[in-house]
Amino acid sequence: MPEILTAPLTVSFPFTRSLGPVQSAFLTGLRERTVLGVRTTDGRILVPPVEYDPVTAEELRDLAEVAPTGTVTTWAWNPAPRDSQPLRTPFAWVLVRLDGADTALLHVLDAPGPHAVRTGMRVRVRWAPERTGAITDIGCFEPYEGEDRGGPAVPHDGAFDDPVTGIVTPARLDYTYTPGRALSRHLAALAERRITGERCPSCRKVHVPPRGVCPTCGVPTTEQTEVGPHGTVTTFCVVNIKARGAGIDVPYVYAHIALDEADLALHARIGGIPYDEVRMGMRVAPVWTGDARHPDHYRPTGEPDADYDAYKELL
Repeated sequence: MPEILTAPLTVSFPFTRSLGPVQSAFLTGLRERTVLGVRTTDGRILVPPVEYDPVTAEELRDLAEVAPTGTVTTWAWNPAPRDSQPLRTPFAWVLVRLDGADTALLHVLDAPGPHAVRTGMRVRVRWAPERTGAITDIGCFEPYEGEDRGGPAVPHDGAFDDPVTGIVTPARLDYTYTPGRALSRHLAALAERRITGERCPSCRKVHVPPRGVCPTCGVPTTEQTEVGPHGTVTTFCVVNIKARGAGIDVPYVYAHIALDEADLALHARIGGIPYDEVRMGMRVAPVWTGDARHPDHYRPTGEPDADYDAYKELL
């Protein structure tokens, strides 16, 4: 049985959002230990607030303060918290309808175990010691034995000193990638410094890298064929923003390269030439470094540029 290839991969980036008047007031309110909702055209109080009525799509601006106490409407136990989750100890995910609100807010409940959680239980906000204007300013919810139900929502003008106008949220996805049979064969060839594709039995086009099926005809592909290693730059872009963790100085060029005998352009970095001298039609070849399983970059071969008609179908 051939080796099954896997690789741990992480996609992460900071998601930056500017806030309108409703979300700005909501997050600034949390910083000030105040929970705000928004009143809809039919009089309901939505917490967390939204900017447009979910029924009529009308813009909403009528803010109202609700109580920091509420009732659990449903829940699920989390026995193994992840590193980025609000609590280090096991907790319950809960939907809490705060007193004065007509919708439920998703957050976490600090409880000793699932036996201590139930639908209908009373809870209250436990504020974070340090608050910055984010949903995490609610550190969690905790059981509440008091009788005070907070009363109806109270109108609020949403005005605070130093309002929060934007947030930056780190987005991250960790997963394990398995390339499958076609791409595994391609990667095995790359380890031998050969570049291979697969030919479609219907249209006869060679696709690199292969995916096991023709993207045009939708039929399985199994016939392997070697392509390149030389190719032609079909189009490119100049990168001026340095990627985190990448040891490549900017600016540099990333290009689509049509390898000889291939019918699909792949993308790779261009090196060995000033970024402002890269051009469409330039002939390039792969550069391998160390024991890498794929080319580090492509460099000019010194051949005459390819005629436009030779690669125009691959733009």
